[in-house]
Amino acid sequence: MAERYGGKHSPGAQPKGPQADAVRQALAEDRRVDAAGARAGLLFVPPVIMAFTSFGSGPVGLAFGLGGAALLALGAWLVREGLRARAAWTARTIARRPALPRLILAAILCGAGVTVAAWTGNAGIPGAVLYGLIAAALHLAAFGIDPLSDKRMEGIDTFQQDRVAKVVQEAEGYLSAIRDQIAALGDRPLDLRVTAFLALARKMIRTVEEDPRDLTEARRFLVVYLMGARDASVKFADLYKRTKDSQARTDYEALLTDLETNFAARTQKMLEGGRTDMDIEIKVLRDRLAREGVRSE
Repeated sequence: MAERYGGKHSPGAQPKGPQADAVRQALAEDRRVDAAGARAGLLFVPPVIMAFTSFGSGPVGLAFGLGGAALLALGAWLVREGLRARAAWTARTIARRPALPRLILAAILCGAGVTVAAWTGNAGIPGAVLYGLIAAALHLAAFGIDPLSDKRMEGIDTFQQDRVAKVVQEAEGYLSAIRDQIAALGDRPLDLRVTAFLALARKMIRTVEEDPRDLTEARRFLVVYLMGARDASVKFADLYKRTKDSQARTDYEALLTDLETNFAARTQKMLEGGRTDMDIEIKVLRDRLAREGVRSE
């Protein structure tokens, strides 16, 4: 099916003004994460080949071949998800380490799959184990390991940082759900419309990560409002997929506009609050210097 081109100079293809910058930034972030996952795409080829070539190996060879292929396929899936999780961890200022070490588990599964494949190829048990260890080591060298520690900021207590990390993780889950629901519709203009809102929401997330003092107020936006936006997106996507109701689309876009306005205003207020605090600190410092006889221009 043909899809309209959405270039920089295409009329109506993308939002204009600040929204256009938000869309470009969000698309760039998505490409960074997806590019990390795309590297693992070729890892799905070996298990497919291994499964097909096992059909001429008799019942025992078929069973072990399919088992090895399943291990390799699961490892490839874990690599893709692990690379995305690591990219998200790297992009955040405050982040928890992944609960499941996907890349390390993928290396183990890769080694196990290669061991099974080598054993069915008459390499013998010692040779098969050696091949598996080499494959696991090469896997770790190629894709690395998962983050093994939480990312924190100096000067902020651990409890507050844990609260921020938890809220950010929950908010990112809602944003991913919203994006997936609308992307499934295959509507490019609406997809870009949602991308602009997601970019504004992520701007608030970054602001909270840099200054967690506004977490209490921002939590209402990043948890309560985004949860409502996710539920509304699910209902709209289900309705629009079946009926193509133009009024439902108009109402949904109006909801996005209201959310964008509120998110942008709150984020700006948070930024201005940080600027006010900095001005106060500068004034206090100047007064102290003046008392010490040091004059600034």
